[in-house]
Amino acid sequence: MDSQIGFLGLGKMGLPMARHLQAHGHAVVCFDPLQDRADAARAAGLTVAASAAELMAGCGTIVSSLPNDAALEMTAEAVAQHAVRGAVYLDTSTVSMEASGRVAERLSGAGVTYLRCTVSGNSHMAEAAQLTVMVSGDRTAFDQAGTLFSCWGPTSFYLGSGEQARLMKLVINLMIMLTSGMLAEALTLGQKGGLAWADMWQVITSSAVASPIVKAKAGPLGRRDFSPTFTVEQMRKDVGLILSAGSSLNVPLGLTALTAQWLASASAQGGTEDDYAYIIKVVEQAAALDVTTP
Repeated sequence: MDSQIGFLGLGKMGLPMARHLQAHGHAVVCFDPLQDRADAARAAGLTVAASAAELMAGCGTIVSSLPNDAALEMTAEAVAQHAVRGAVYLDTSTVSMEASGRVAERLSGAGVTYLRCTVSGNSHMAEAAQLTVMVSGDRTAFDQAGTLFSCWGPTSFYLGSGEQARLMKLVINLMIMLTSGMLAEALTLGQKGGLAWADMWQVITSSAVASPIVKAKAGPLGRRDFSPTFTVEQMRKDVGLILSAGSSLNVPLGLTALTAQWLASASAQGGTEDDYAYIIKVVEQAAALDVTTP
């Protein structure tokens, strides 16, 4: 991998990932079109380029962390136009397989090697360098990029030469979302029958169903704190991608479709920027449960 790395997109995931690259000795230059994000990168000790085009022209390895399909396709077009021939482009975003496939075709024609490097974990895990990295694309490029992946987390997986990493990320997020759906129904059932909120969390986290994601949610949700690690709006976007993938692959995703409706209700109730676990409140309301204390 090239000694200088360009990093595009300095949000809650991108900024700590860029910082970890620099902390491990890589020369990193960054860009984000939002001034506050660029300022945050400078405050973190990162070099910020004047433009994305300037960054791409000077880096043989380019990494991006982007919000959606449109941002990926726009960025990839800029990479195709401005990156040096032979550059490697690693995108860590959660996007559709269709958009990623179009990007692969465009970059192949521009002589740029494209790795889909999706990551599993929230912003806290990004800060702690505890992300799981799931990669597909050119195998040789994956092998050479191992030192980059290890900056973000202890484990990386190579899944194939195409869009497998994109699909794997959707599989993981489907399970994360349905875990909150399971909690919403189970906790509401228990409360309606007279179980204390704190008692349920104590038993759940000591039982066979205490997965890492359940344990991670137990602290804040035990206090009925819905401060976001991943917002309702962000999860609605990802669930939309999951349902679209199910449609294109002819896979019935009934439980996912139900949680999509709960997420829509959460947004309608004003929970757009709350944690996606806000759907617990949606199910409580549907059960005519008046919750005033934990």
